[in-house]
Amino acid sequence: MSDEEFDDAVRDGLDQVPAELARLMDNVVVLVEDEPPADAEDPDLLGLYEGTPLTERDGWWAAGSLPDRITVFRGPTLRMCEDRDEVVEEVAITVVHEIAHHFGIDDERLHALGWG
Repeated sequence: MSDEEFDDAVRDGLDQVPAELARLMDNVVVLVEDEPPADAEDPDLLGLYEGTPLTERDGWWAAGSLPDRITVFRGPTLRMCEDRDEVVEEVAITVVHEIAHHFGIDDERLHALGWG
């Protein structure tokens, strides 16, 4: 799958995120990178949330803060998925998982909810 095709699949995956959830997001950008950071605990990491969860934001946060980042990693996703449909589905799951972090939900709770 080419980079452009993967980006299209990411857009399709983002379209699957429930609109109610997307509307509640505040100052978040979704990016695509080839591989997780070299210092990542898991080299097969599919996505990463970097930012300040909504539950931790205070009055200081809005004063010039950069957007939170959700990054989808192309390499691990493509190695895990067999076709475009699987990529779209996995990206949607990954993005919802990372959006949950934006809302302050930790990995333990996500696993309990079946999004681990």
